[in-house]
Amino acid sequence: MAAKNRAELIANLFKVLKKEYQPVLPPSNRTVIENAIYGCCLEDSTYEGADEAFAKLHENYFDWNEVRVTTAAELAQSMKSLSHPLQAAERLKKLLYGIFETYYQFDLEFLKKENLSKAVIQFEKMPGVSQYTIGFMSQNGLNGHSIPTDRSLLELMVVIGVITEEEAKKGRVPGLERAVPKAKGVEFGSLVHQLAVTFHNAPFSTTTRNIILKIAPDAKERFPKRGGKAKAQPAATKAAKKAPAKKVAAKKAPVKKAPVKKAAAKKAPAKKSAKKVAKKAASKKPAAKKAPVKKAKKKTSSKSLAKKKPR
Repeated sequence: MAAKNRAELIANLFKVLKKEYQPVLPPSNRTVIENAIYGCCLEDSTYEGADEAFAKLHENYFDWNEVRVTTAAELAQSMKSLSHPLQAAERLKKLLYGIFETYYQFDLEFLKKENLSKAVIQFEKMPGVSQYTIGFMSQNGLNGHSIPTDRSLLELMVVIGVITEEEAKKGRVPGLERAVPKAKGVEFGSLVHQLAVTFHNAPFSTTTRNIILKIAPDAKERFPKRGGKAKAQPAATKAAKKAPAKKVAAKKAPVKKAPVKKAAAKKAPAKKSAKKVAKKAASKKPAAKKAPVKKAKKKTSSKSLAKKKPR
């Protein structure tokens, strides 16, 4: 998109936002690290939810080091008011670990006196620290000009037509800081965040869509379609269910044939054993002939005794 058209869309966006929302300005007494932690809570969430989560972190934990060593699952219990509690808890832990390993303390007020770009670069080197957290801390804690950008804002900018989906994958909105003056940066960031999170949480809301159409009438073509992905999933699941059924039937066929072969294999040795028994019986026949021979001897002995009786 041409820079001129992008700037015009952003200017119209700011104009409509002023009519629909009220800016939420952060307290001036927050420290640098508190602004960074609040940014972790506010990312993709409402201001009301972030305020509640930030207050519970202060109430439930002694200091930020205790928060650092607490598990993400336990932190998520204190951050239930956010849109994505577990993700926010993981971001917070990574932020605190990065700060502790880089500065060995949680007092970051000295960064206000140092070069802003140097501080931002150091935070960008910390693993797992999001661009929204860095942007919010830079804008509200270090007096820099940086519009915090999270996933909700990128989704809104794509629908409005300020950026393309390819540009959204890079996680930035080109020309946003140039289109919005530094003096209006905090106000614009607050207003656009409210619309972005509202659209992120309820993309099919008629009220939210009407506000977006005031900004960009052609946004209707880029709105997410209701139930578009839901219809494709059942078809895939049905196909997945049918496939295993065929495999089960194929496995059952060999199971039935296997016992038949085994039974035949067992009968074969039985026939051989019968032949052996017959051979053994045939070999024993001569012994059966000897028995009458013995009886004959007994008869001859009895006849000889009978002939001797007349004497």
